[in-house]
Amino acid sequence: MTTVPALFSVEDFFAPPTRSRAVLSPNGTQIAYLAPWRGRLNVFLRDVDSDWSTPDLDDDSGTLNARRVTSETRRNIDLFFWSVDGRYLLFQQDTDGDENWHLHRVDPARPQQPAVDLTPYEGVRLIGTQLSPDQPETAFVQLNKRRADLIDFFKLDLTNGDLTRIAESSGDVISWLRTPERVLAFTIGEGGEHILSEWSADQTRTIARFPSSDILLGILPVVPTADGTGLWIGSSRGSDRTRLARLDLNTGEETEVDSHPVFDLDTPRPETDPRFASSLILHPATGDLLGARYLGERQEIHALDTHFAEVLPHLAELSDGDLSHVSCDTTGRRWVVEFTHDRDPGVTWFYDHTSAEARHLFHPFPHLDPKQLAPVTPIAITARDELSLPCHLTLPLGIEPRGLPTVLLVHGGPWYRDSWGYDPEVQLLANRGYAVLQVNFRGSTGYGKAHLDAGIGEFAGRMHDDLIDALDWSIQQGHTDPERVAIYGCSYGGYAALVGASFTPDRFAAAISYTGMSDLVDLVEGVVPFARRAVENSYLRHIGDPEIPEQRADMLARSPISRVDEITSPVLLIHGAHDVRVHRRNADRMAEALRARGADVEYLLNESEGHWFINPESNIELYSRLETFLAKHLGRDA
Repeated sequence: MTTVPALFSVEDFFAPPTRSRAVLSPNGTQIAYLAPWRGRLNVFLRDVDSDWSTPDLDDDSGTLNARRVTSETRRNIDLFFWSVDGRYLLFQQDTDGDENWHLHRVDPARPQQPAVDLTPYEGVRLIGTQLSPDQPETAFVQLNKRRADLIDFFKLDLTNGDLTRIAESSGDVISWLRTPERVLAFTIGEGGEHILSEWSADQTRTIARFPSSDILLGILPVVPTADGTGLWIGSSRGSDRTRLARLDLNTGEETEVDSHPVFDLDTPRPETDPRFASSLILHPATGDLLGARYLGERQEIHALDTHFAEVLPHLAELSDGDLSHVSCDTTGRRWVVEFTHDRDPGVTWFYDHTSAEARHLFHPFPHLDPKQLAPVTPIAITARDELSLPCHLTLPLGIEPRGLPTVLLVHGGPWYRDSWGYDPEVQLLANRGYAVLQVNFRGSTGYGKAHLDAGIGEFAGRMHDDLIDALDWSIQQGHTDPERVAIYGCSYGGYAALVGASFTPDRFAAAISYTGMSDLVDLVEGVVPFARRAVENSYLRHIGDPEIPEQRADMLARSPISRVDEITSPVLLIHGAHDVRVHRRNADRMAEALRARGADVEYLLNESEGHWFINPESNIELYSRLETFLAKHLGRDA
């Protein structure tokens, strides 16, 4: 039997990384990355050729081995990037998780100067930022500055902060895009059809229409071609699988560029979550398409550029993980790349294609030994109606994998997917002796339209059956003790946990809902104003329209708040007070209703977070509470 691994602390998994998310400057001389300062992740700079084995700050001498260019003390920085010409570093920041993002600028040549808020508008959200090689001193931004429910398009001068409106929504635009010759508008027509048009103040010209059956969250990805005459898009037109296509902006014709015989283009997850690299690999200076990512049990990258086809095999030799974030200089000579691995929190490398030099730069969590972490195994389970369910099973090391306390960990979205890779939640649970089962139930993305559409109308229905079927498989395999199972998840996963506790209460010894919705009507009616048109093919199609009485009644019947009296297992509720996706009243009402009947409920409300907890002390508190709750109710050591 394998030796029992070291017991890592919650802080080992959820304290700030020593360094993370490195991005090479366009001239190839500097690397920007995140590192902690005063308890928050900030942006630091090092020369490419510096000694990365030295700490960023030498505590003995007080001298810096790196330059810190941001000074955030309230909240971690999560997303940053270089301007096209490398003159500035830009980063997004919100206030305590309210998701009203602002765009900030720092000058790497003047690190002592404070960051400049380029969109300093109270209550206004930066909805999108586009950098264009033809105007490197400019960012094109989408803001709901004029009215909360309207998205307008602006030109933002990165040097002086001047903001000029270049296109105004009449109320139907859900997103904007620019090419050197055009302003493009995406709108939603009758029945959820998406329409791409060339916008002008005088009139618009329809370029292409996309049926609602092909669109969930929008056309993802969507990137202008380097010559500005087309768009690279993810398309499932006439197919179950999402392929890479080129859309001609003159004719509206769509031409397939690349595809995989089995896998979808890895979207929309990367396009909507900065933790994941985009499904398209682009040249940062020219915008040329270099490669495309596909994801099955492991990632596959197709090189779509001659030079990148030469570079890619050398990058792949650096790690046995999957290639994640990629950046290069304008010549395509120097590269900084990150890898993901199921038992390794990530490793970052530098590679010079001219000299063939490769140097390891850093591990974000060097104290976590991959040999002490648990492997994540992709498996396929057949649901009761014969639908194949891609799943992941993680078994703790050093323990006989039979009769284990088990956590059924449900992903959010539900338009999302679990995949092979490092997840601190999974590793914490496995390190504590729990089996962890993750299910890509019907309605998950990445497995074709049929798998996605099988989830329509199945909240608290067949989507939940899939979780139970996977759990039954694990019990039949002997891995899981049926009397010691907890169901846990975030967002939709939190809803699924409450469904488990209220619809199948005999199956779970405990339930944990992290920012989960308890009321589907409240979820849909609470969509932020500017996004209400955009949810027609997701919320309204998959969950229901609360303005239609019959659908409203069905949504309430599928809501755990309507079945509180059925809950018998202990419940832990976790929520951020500033959550704008699932309002805190979803947890408030559930806690109040459970307490009113004397049920076993704990409620952790964080006053400085939103839908996802960002700051390290918030996550340390969350997972310490979760660990204690599970140990109490699953009897881990029984």
